Amino acid sequence: MSSEQPSDNNHPEESQASRIREFEELFEEEESDEEEDKEQSRQSSPDSSRESTRLQGSSRPKSAAEGSSRSAFSVLGVCDSLFSWIWNRTVRRGPFVDPARDNFRTMTRLYSSMSPAADSVNLSTQTHGAVFNLEYSPDGSVLTVACEQTEVLLFDPVSSKHIKTLVEAHEDCVNNIRFLDNRLFATCSDDTTIALWDLRKLNSKVCSLHGHASWVKNIEYDTHTRLLVTSGFDGNVITWDTNRFTEDGCPHKKFFHTRYLMRMRLTPDCSKMLISTSSGYLLILHDLDLTQSLEVGSYRILRTRRNPLNTEGSSSGSRSTASRQGSDTKLHPHREGLSPRNSLEVLTPEIPGERDRGNCITSLQLHPKGWATLLRCSSNMDDQEWTCVYEFQEGAPPRPPVSPRCSLRLTHYIEEANVGRGYIKELCFSPDGRLICSPYGYGVRLLAFDDHCAELADCLPVRTALLREVRSIYSHSDVVLTSKFSPTHCQLASGCLSGRVALYQPHF
Repeated sequence: MSSEQPSDNNHPEESQASRIREFEELFEEEESDEEEDKEQSRQSSPDSSRESTRLQGSSRPKSAAEGSSRSAFSVLGVCDSLFSWIWNRTVRRGPFVDPARDNFRTMTRLYSSMSPAADSVNLSTQTHGAVFNLEYSPDGSVLTVACEQTEVLLFDPVSSKHIKTLVEAHEDCVNNIRFLDNRLFATCSDDTTIALWDLRKLNSKVCSLHGHASWVKNIEYDTHTRLLVTSGFDGNVITWDTNRFTEDGCPHKKFFHTRYLMRMRLTPDCSKMLISTSSGYLLILHDLDLTQSLEVGSYRILRTRRNPLNTEGSSSGSRSTASRQGSDTKLHPHREGLSPRNSLEVLTPEIPGERDRGNCITSLQLHPKGWATLLRCSSNMDDQEWTCVYEFQEGAPPRPPVSPRCSLRLTHYIEEANVGRGYIKELCFSPDGRLICSPYGYGVRLLAFDDHCAELADCLPVRTALLREVRSIYSHSDVVLTSKFSPTHCQLASGCLSGRVALYQPHF
């Protein structure tokens, strides 16, 4: 996004027409590839072919004459129209057309051409302390900012205007924000509480939730059961029944507990829960059922010898897990994950360069299609840092006797700058899962799985490969701690240690 206008602003209609023509030329190469995909789709399904042909005419961009009714034309307006065009070209195209594949070349060009001077806008955050988390509403209309000094900021990401500041939203640092829908969102804090808010009434909280004994670090939401799930440094994962919340709170129960808990995430379909730890372990609960309460205290397996997960997908750590399962089946059916639901898998993901050293998994994210998990890891000496991608191997054939079960395989990695030691850097996937935005020193770095910015499923390497850098953007004066892609616009945001928030949007 740019705060400056194009040089030809004196003639907005002519400017719009010329830019639309540029967009059409930009898409010509892409559309030639589409024809081949469509021909294959026609051969596979005549019905879907007819549907695609019928809708093709309606997916063309508006002409300059149609847009001349607007009183002014801005850079933001072009971006929105282009993004809407891209979106319209992808909907209702039939089962054999992947919306993401249809436009990734254009989106890659847009992001790779960004300039920090022309394509970034600094939001007016004043002095609210470090920015720990950024979260867009599902419809992309609101950007929320979690601040170190007890406040939550709300912005309109399209106009870059400040909406409201929730003064003293908590009594300590605000760590994480999670939207339940387009109007309700939850915040958590080092004051051990969670707060529910309604965008329609921001003068006060909907309610405060009490249950954790230490800092609450992240929030997830199960859309199927409408259970809010939180985790904290007390090692507890707690579920909250938002179906029955009142001003005094809502019913809750402790779902899981483990030592050294750092981050907890749910897969997009809520079928798994992943938990990262400061001791380098990754816990996966399969066939997740949040309505069950697991009667667990601490896992002795977390104190066993560290066994790395190799790049071929086998795991000696899984071997130790399996041996314990065989001996404790009758004594602890739930503890070792042998129940039909909530079965536990404990892994030590391999980190390049750290085969003989410990590491801490500080950040944990999931691919929007549930294909992979994204980890930010640092060494125990805090002198090295990596971003790693691990593919979920669902239904992979077992490889006895090496490992009867191993869910993750390291596919891509890259070493990070390791600036701002001791701080957690939150990275993220783009909505289509093709790009990764990673905090990198005083800026952000856009990463892809290959040079063509292809889908992970289309470019899985036989051996572990390096992530490819699409673009590095430096626009902060301090260490960047968090980043986030907009779910609906061609835009991303980043926040730094000094409290500054920057919005990036390709310049047209």
